[in-house]
Amino acid sequence: MKLIGLLGGMSWESSAAYYRLANELVRDRVGGLASARLLLHSVDFAEIERLQAEDRWDEAGALLATAAAGLEAGGAELLVLCTNTMHKVAPAIEAAVSVPLLHIGDVTAAAVRAAGISRVGLLATAYTMEQTFLRDRLGGHGLEVLVPEADDRAVVHRVIYDELCLGVVTEESRGAYREVMARLVAGGAEGIILGCTEIELLIDEADSAVPVFPTTRLHMEAAVSAALGPA
Repeated sequence: MKLIGLLGGMSWESSAAYYRLANELVRDRVGGLASARLLLHSVDFAEIERLQAEDRWDEAGALLATAAAGLEAGGAELLVLCTNTMHKVAPAIEAAVSVPLLHIGDVTAAAVRAAGISRVGLLATAYTMEQTFLRDRLGGHGLEVLVPEADDRAVVHRVIYDELCLGVVTEESRGAYREVMARLVAGGAEGIILGCTEIELLIDEADSAVPVFPTTRLHMEAAVSAALGPA
């Protein structure tokens, strides 16, 4: 089993889900007392969030690249960046290491295509919905990506940063997300990508009229498969 390097802390709420999923998936695949071989570097999200808000992405990329190099030096054979938004700086991370970085966009696109879907709605942070780094990656796999209207984007973003990243889950916000997803479906979305790792704390398949694609779970499933080899 390969040693998986987790680059997390963005937020730690979602990184905890990555850790849990990694071990559950290995246990289910191998059986017995088997658990995942993991090395975690958890950053201070307050620092990352400040760099995001101030549009200092190069500095954020350099910070994460240094952390990734540390994971490789510690023996990690495969890297997983436990966040969608910070895949904006994936090229900086990849340039700093020689081991593979498993890109969340590629993993998600593969799952969407396997479901026979080509037109998807995207729920994520405002950075991910409004900038092109993830939409272009998904588009490179032949997907058409729809994002909510401006007011809905603001609601989705606020709930992520003001609630989910702090471990707060409310029925009011779940209802608001359901309404946003319904409008995306009305606009032609055949599926919904939960394109922020914290959204899976709030939304699941039961909340949507169309299939949802939980990027945290998909990302970790792919990482475990890469670590263990073919089933």
